[in-house]
Amino acid sequence: MNGYAIVPGMLTADECAAMAAQYEQGQLFRGRIVMAQHGFGSGEYQYFRYPLPSTVAALRQALYGPLAAIANRWHGLLGMDTRFPAEHAQFLARCHAAGQQRPTPLLLRYRPGDYNCLHQDLYGEHVFPLQAAVLLSQPGADFEGGEFVLTEQRPRQQSRVEVVPLTRGDMVIFPVAERPVQGARGVYRAGMRHGVSRLRSGLRHTLGVIFHDAT
Repeated sequence: MNGYAIVPGMLTADECAAMAAQYEQGQLFRGRIVMAQHGFGSGEYQYFRYPLPSTVAALRQALYGPLAAIANRWHGLLGMDTRFPAEHAQFLARCHAAGQQRPTPLLLRYRPGDYNCLHQDLYGEHVFPLQAAVLLSQPGADFEGGEFVLTEQRPRQQSRVEVVPLTRGDMVIFPVAERPVQGARGVYRAGMRHGVSRLRSGLRHTLGVIFHDAT
């Protein structure tokens, strides 16, 4: 109803700590992005390389099937022809055939003053309409501020903002770029963006799970 779903405790505290520690293991990643250099905000993130770490690969595989059913329903409601196969490997084969061969799961790191501008994670022609993020740090203990934020652009109206309450280990599932919304005159397409507000103190790590690969 609000454009997202929270899965509490998707990862344990120990799993979160182990995942955050991987940020320093450069061999796991194919690229590092410093947000300020690209106008994306402040902070940085790294894209994993293949093969993905076992926890990341398992999450991507387990989540895809149920989310594909939702994605197909969304596309039907929006009158879109594209449908998604039941298996993630089949969808990745579609991406790779189109030149989208670089993995997109990522780790993000925020320090005091860092933030992530509102954006959409679009990496090529083939886009899976849902993605997930797991907060790896504990609000109020590891950091202050740094709230996960969603905006929804409604037709002929101002954007609606949603601050998503997360604690360490919680997963949020949300739209990549748009979602169907039931309005007074039927279903309409709402544009979605997401970001992170400014970190006031501490250190914040997040795991991002995106299901389409990048060009």
